Amino acid sequence: MVDIRLKVFRSVAQNLSFTKASQELYISQPAISKHIQELEAEYHVRLFDRLGNRISLTHAGQLLLDHCQRIFSDYQHLDFEMNALRKKYSGEIRIGASTTISQYVMPEILADFVQQYPQTSISVLSGNSRDIEAALQGGKIDIGMVEGIIRQPQLKYSAFMKDELVAIVSAENVLVDKDEITISELQNTPLVLREHGSGTLDVVENALQNKGLSLSDMKIVMYLGSTESIKGFIAHSNSMGIVSVRSVSKALLNGEFKVIEIKGLKMEREFCFVEKRGESSGMQTVFKKFITSSYRL
Repeated sequence: MVDIRLKVFRSVAQNLSFTKASQELYISQPAISKHIQELEAEYHVRLFDRLGNRISLTHAGQLLLDHCQRIFSDYQHLDFEMNALRKKYSGEIRIGASTTISQYVMPEILADFVQQYPQTSISVLSGNSRDIEAALQGGKIDIGMVEGIIRQPQLKYSAFMKDELVAIVSAENVLVDKDEITISELQNTPLVLREHGSGTLDVVENALQNKGLSLSDMKIVMYLGSTESIKGFIAHSNSMGIVSVRSVSKALLNGEFKVIEIKGLKMEREFCFVEKRGESSGMQTVFKKFITSSYRL
């Protein structure tokens, strides 16, 4: 029901790229350009400034994007409520999930959700917690799922699952015979941590601050962009990694890694939904209720 030209415009505006919009919508690039030209001709305005291969929104383009966001939100409500009259829950939901959640929590949840609500169209964007919050504010997703402890005041957060970070070493590490180390020993242990902007690093940094320490007091070998990269690195080194316990449960049972307790250092957190302030769409509410009723731990 929504004008295809508005869908095309929103994709180009959010990606600031005709090529990315073409890939996202599975429409040829000439067709993307044609739809934008039609909108510009209809409203007698220029929607994008073009400088070489780069584009940016004009004032008219930003105005149209603001209206597009409201139109698509209203359409989601309409689609959901009309189908709900027949107890048929359907619609579109764009989810953003931080890396740990998308890799180790979401697959099972999505499989169960799609089985229960087969008429739902779902897309998932993955990135670190800051990426997901930015995507939400930019209108690229409808709801986010993040793992950090930092809160953006213009967004609202609600916890849905508890998690714990653990320090792990490989079975070949010199520390493997130890069950526990002190914080002083931790300071002399080579560490591999998640990158800045990740919720995991936020938790580590906060736990250290509670002990009067900072990341600069640690012997950090490197920061890596994914938990799998950390696991792969420490499997071949004498470094220690700090990751979600959910990411290593099978590897711990298989004896690939061992958890080393750090005396007096607790690294607990909650996975949270993050949304724009205001009313949630119908499918957002269904999705949240599905998770909190089935998976809360």
